[in-house]
Amino acid sequence: MATNTTSTSAEAWRPDVSTFAPTDAVPDALILKAATVAGKIEGDEPSLRVAYVDDADAQFVAEAAEIPQDEPDLSEVVVHTGKLAQLVRLSNEQWKQVSTEEQLSQSVSRAVTKAGNIAFLTQVAPTSPAVTPPPGLLNVTGIEDGGAVADNLDGLIDLIATLEENGGTPSGIILSPTAWASLRKFKTGTSSAQSLLGAGVDDTERRLLDLPVTVTGAITSGSGFVYDTTAIVAAVGDVVVAKSEHAYFSSDSIGLRCTWRIGWNAVHPDRLGKFTVTAPSAA
Repeated sequence: MATNTTSTSAEAWRPDVSTFAPTDAVPDALILKAATVAGKIEGDEPSLRVAYVDDADAQFVAEAAEIPQDEPDLSEVVVHTGKLAQLVRLSNEQWKQVSTEEQLSQSVSRAVTKAGNIAFLTQVAPTSPAVTPPPGLLNVTGIEDGGAVADNLDGLIDLIATLEENGGTPSGIILSPTAWASLRKFKTGTSSAQSLLGAGVDDTERRLLDLPVTVTGAITSGSGFVYDTTAIVAAVGDVVVAKSEHAYFSSDSIGLRCTWRIGWNAVHPDRLGKFTVTAPSAA
């Protein structure tokens, strides 16, 4: 007796679902660069609980003296996630055109990367009791505010020093295009035409105060963010793409859906810092 299986049935009875590792599908996602990925979650309700230790202090003791007992603070940070999604509808004829599938794949990758980057940095905090989507790191309570950086880098130098005094080790700086442009216009002196950051005509890597710089339109115009990857934990799921002709069956159209679940939180908010950059006045 014959038995219908996914191997023998027509494609309409076994719609394709493709799963991609985030590092392959969305390699430019800031969450992969600026955070420590601790796991992945499925669903709005479950959360990822990440354990960490606030170190107790060590001390000198005299020879043969009783060593005082210390108790490190065993803490946790909770990561809630949200699902980014995109649904694209195409006629069956358009779907069959040469390069359509490849071009759409690239478009979906760009779309979820852009949405993820914006959310990671600037997402508004949810209204209680809602916990998702999580607030962007610039809106997390407790991060250091370096204020406005203008004319020179002193304010940014002070901010980085504060983060280091709080136990952080800054990993990099994220800047908006306008903030980076303003910094490049800072001059070595009031009457100088020489850029404080150098000519910059053949940079192979953008750096500032010996830290790598990422320039992105996902952060608020004129602003910057100093991050420590060990101070940010994240839950990052696979990028899932599914194709179906069932939703738009009556119009002979194809539905292409992409979903990506991500979330993040700050373990030590005081090891992260934000600042703004004031554009220098025209000479």
